[in-house]
Amino acid sequence: MDTEHTTHATKSTRPTPPVRDFASKSVPRHLARGAVGFGLIIGSVALVPVAGPATLLAAPLALIAFRGCPTCWLVGLAQTVSRGRLERQCEDGVCTLAKAHPATKAAE
Repeated sequence: MDTEHTTHATKSTRPTPPVRDFASKSVPRHLARGAVGFGLIIGSVALVPVAGPATLLAAPLALIAFRGCPTCWLVGLAQTVSRGRLERQCEDGVCTLAKAHPATKAAE
């Protein structure tokens, strides 16, 4: 039998999509990023009457602080607060959130 023409039976595996993680290393660091982001947005809009429309160029810098948009920042805040306290448990195709077991927290 020619090995070049044989087909190998392979399992059809789906690649797992990358998990979007917007969390920070700590809650104070995340809140600081939020303060910078919201400060840039509010400051750029508030300074338009004083310094002109050029101040609106500071608003897109908030996207860097937010790692996307204000909603992304809020999702990251929830992830940062819940990190290590909640875990996802999936059984029979149904996933739920539950409190993390102490052994799981110690392993991380």
